[in-house]
Amino acid sequence: MSTINSIQQNDGLKNPWAVDHPAMLKLLQTDADAGLSAEEVVKRLRSAGYNKIESGKRISLAMVLINQFISPFVLLLGIAAGLSFFFKEWLDGIAIIVVILINAIIGFLMELQAEQSMEALKKLTRVPARVMRDGKQIEIPSEELVPGDILFVESGDMVTADGRLIRLSQLQTDESALTGESLPVEKLVPPLNEQTALAERANMIYKGTFVSKGNGYAVVVSTGMSTEFGAIARMVQQAEQAATPLEKKIAIFSKKLIWITVALLVLIFTAGLLNGKPFVSMLETSIALAVAAIPEGLPIVSTLALAYGMLRMARHNVIVKKLSSVETLGGTNVICTDKTGTLTQNKIEAVYIHIHQASTEIKLDLPNQSIHFISNTSISNAPAYHHLGRVAALCNTAYFDLDGKGETESGDPLEIGLLKMAYCAGINRQDLQQLFPKIDEVPFSSETKIMGTLHKNNEGYYIAAKGAVEELIARCTSVLEGSEIVPLTEEKRNQWLDIAEKRAQSGLRMLAFAFRDEDVIPKDFLHQLTLTGLIGFIDPPRPEVRAAIAECKSAGIKVVMITGDHPATAKNIAVQLGLAKETDGVIHGGTMKHFNELTQGDKEKWINASVFARVSPKHKLDLVTLYQNEKMVVGMTGDGVNDAPALKKADIGIAMGERGTQVAQEAAAMVLKDDAFSSIVLAVKQGRAIFENIRKFVIFLLSCNLSELLIISTASVLNLHFQLFPLQILFINLVTDVLPALALGVTEAEPHIMQRKPYPSETPIIDKERWTAIFVYSIIISIACIGGVFTSHELLHNQEGWNTELCNNVLFYTLIFSQILHVLNMSFEKGIAFYKTEIFKNRYVWYAIILCIAITVLSFLISPVRKVLDVSIYGWNDWTIVTLFSFLSFFVIQLIKRLRWVI
Repeated sequence: MSTINSIQQNDGLKNPWAVDHPAMLKLLQTDADAGLSAEEVVKRLRSAGYNKIESGKRISLAMVLINQFISPFVLLLGIAAGLSFFFKEWLDGIAIIVVILINAIIGFLMELQAEQSMEALKKLTRVPARVMRDGKQIEIPSEELVPGDILFVESGDMVTADGRLIRLSQLQTDESALTGESLPVEKLVPPLNEQTALAERANMIYKGTFVSKGNGYAVVVSTGMSTEFGAIARMVQQAEQAATPLEKKIAIFSKKLIWITVALLVLIFTAGLLNGKPFVSMLETSIALAVAAIPEGLPIVSTLALAYGMLRMARHNVIVKKLSSVETLGGTNVICTDKTGTLTQNKIEAVYIHIHQASTEIKLDLPNQSIHFISNTSISNAPAYHHLGRVAALCNTAYFDLDGKGETESGDPLEIGLLKMAYCAGINRQDLQQLFPKIDEVPFSSETKIMGTLHKNNEGYYIAAKGAVEELIARCTSVLEGSEIVPLTEEKRNQWLDIAEKRAQSGLRMLAFAFRDEDVIPKDFLHQLTLTGLIGFIDPPRPEVRAAIAECKSAGIKVVMITGDHPATAKNIAVQLGLAKETDGVIHGGTMKHFNELTQGDKEKWINASVFARVSPKHKLDLVTLYQNEKMVVGMTGDGVNDAPALKKADIGIAMGERGTQVAQEAAAMVLKDDAFSSIVLAVKQGRAIFENIRKFVIFLLSCNLSELLIISTASVLNLHFQLFPLQILFINLVTDVLPALALGVTEAEPHIMQRKPYPSETPIIDKERWTAIFVYSIIISIACIGGVFTSHELLHNQEGWNTELCNNVLFYTLIFSQILHVLNMSFEKGIAFYKTEIFKNRYVWYAIILCIAITVLSFLISPVRKVLDVSIYGWNDWTIVTLFSFLSFFVIQLIKRLRWVI
């Protein structure tokens, strides 16, 4: 058995945070100072493999293209094309094949980037690593790290493997991408309890996180797919991308259309045979009916309408990577959102001050260099407040400046927050540092949890200190009350601790501040301090989010916060944003069962909750699965590596563009370029508009094509003297199906679209009410067209007998103009005057009407086209009949819509 295999079988590696670091070094058979030998590295690399993320099974480009042809609707079009070729209707068949190919090419090009999440995971590993090998620190490709390597990291580095810390200096890491924790994690060396949650394993560093402060050495315990990062990558591979609601609805609709078409064809074919029609003649008629019934333009119009929606969203900083995802947001009724950087600004800001018998919430106004004291304005005159600002500026190693070019900052985020507070308090830090030059410093450490600085001034020496409340108060012997320094009794000490604890429970991170004046340089200047006050910090919410959440609620969308942060912090932000009430509970990840173990009561509790804290990537995946099992359409926002599996699993994954990791962006279907939650509301509105537009042009296409079907079947069954020819049907479909439908696809949203609840996920594209409207519309158009033929014959040509060619021409043009005008009937907003509807205001609809009329007129004026279509209306009288009956169908449909007999 190899060395690495024997190591990996040891139970100590399962919970390395619970093992003392000397024991961990012994377990991994490595040396803290010398590291591994070159020979041992080769052996371990051979056994453990390279430190890289393995790709899941990827879809080839060929399969992406083939998938564009796998749908019931494309199958229906293919059958129609095959039958056309069989009966030598070459133009019909070629036209249908062209439509299929164009639709497939557009879909293929738009979805090339849909499966690239694992490539993004790979790219994150292509960074160097500094390790101890044979007693020397060297730099190697991170892929060559093995368990037992001694890894060195410092501020600015990305951690390249999971490691157990063995020594450090003021080390802090930003683990928000992995755990969702907004604040940097202060690292330590001593072992922890085996049950310690991922976000609280302070003696570990993890692959894919970043060092924000200090430096340290760690022994590598896991590489590649064995890391926490790798576990998430495996979940991304295993998480199945659910078919979007639109894809499901189009599939269901296509199947219904197939059965309706087949039923009508069988009925008409049988009726013709019973009437003595020749078998071949009825078969050819059936082909014509199939061409008439199938809206060949539907796939391409749907694709282009969705593409236009993508362009619209891009103007609002929303990038959509998959066409069908554009509509999905419109049906979304649950948005699961991360807190850090999505609902909040991903910054640390001072929001609360407490001094002796006085406290206030504060709001910083950086541009105007002022602090707004929300609940107590008199605090600004207190001596303790001035000492608080002085300590905040002096006991600080960060940098902050604000000029005409914007903010410049570096260092610990919390210390930057303190400098912003000092800046707004009118403190000029440079002047203060000249008055109080620093001569000594005790840096913050995970052991003491205190930082102190010693300064020289004109009167002697000034000590400034800050740190964890309980630790700093333990070093204070006095407190500043008013302008007097009084002893800090045990009773007063407990009062201060109670205040800090209460505020910490509300979600604030509390720090204590103290000072001390001395005439001579003290030997130990972090004792006998004078407590001056407390400051509370929080990652503040984004200002526009509260209104966005309110709009989501009015639109019937439930917003759920899912974060790896502290429960109290999550609750505080949720209450501020109107996401939860003070009385609402927070579900802690530590109490969440495995999905398979959930009772019905547990499921109801999860569904009704609005805030989940300390959750793991697996919890997020389980929540998305639960919502989807309850027939909810789930939108999931996120920016970290830990969000990737849930982003991929959700109906619509929404990644952050500015702060989001590449993994999250590649796993998601949409990316918010500005990270603004409010952009989601705009996207929801656009998604709803897209779904309504799809409904509009589907109703338009089907009612137009069904009218053709009714006309052909009526003429065939009743053995009338006129009929439409297959080539004429194709011409009608090409003229009236595509341009008006495209115009409908880019219609603006209806005025009240965000004031209704989302449609249930099972809502079909065409429901019973809309099927009724389609049949009514098509019957009216059919009656008007056939009525125009009979009127022309009876009023103008009765003495001449039936002129089959003229009857065909009147029918042909009446049907075209009736269908062109029918596009104006596609507004379904009730109680709005016709000229105020979104359809009437859509300039593209008018462009389409004008262009369709122009094409129709040209088809008559151009002799070769007229001969191919076999049309030749004799005079203006027949054109008048065509025009009158075309408008008659329009006005009758408008009347029954106003009477609300149909939608």
